[in-house]
Amino acid sequence: MNDEELDPTRTTTTTSQRVRFCETDLMGIVHHASYLVYFEVGRVEWLRQRGVTYADWASRGIHLPVVDAQIRYKTPSRFDDLLTIETTLSQLRAVSLQFTYRVRRDDTLIAEGATRLACVDGQHKLFRIDAAMREVLLSAPKL
Repeated sequence: MNDEELDPTRTTTTTSQRVRFCETDLMGIVHHASYLVYFEVGRVEWLRQRGVTYADWASRGIHLPVVDAQIRYKTPSRFDDLLTIETTLSQLRAVSLQFTYRVRRDDTLIAEGATRLACVDGQHKLFRIDAAMREVLLSAPKL
């Protein structure tokens, strides 16, 4: 299946996350790996705002492992900064999807990136995204 035409006004959500001390490094800035955690926070909330959780799909034997991740760091963030994570479903294919992210502190872009997730079953075999999943993924936030 070709990429779906995605409407960013329906496929973008934002959530806030305060930087915890354990996410900083010896230099006092957010450790580079912490941004992958922020991306996951954004994805989990993105689904929640559409009325579903990872646990809902996992209970049906559907899993979405990250198979590719990219991050571009723009400026440092520090302990106790309040970050806004903008998460957008940017690509939907037959057995995978891609989210893009923008992490900001107020109006300052801190980092941006993307993750590609594969859709697999309980035996870790590729699983075609079915009509019910596609409907959720293409829906506007409910909250």
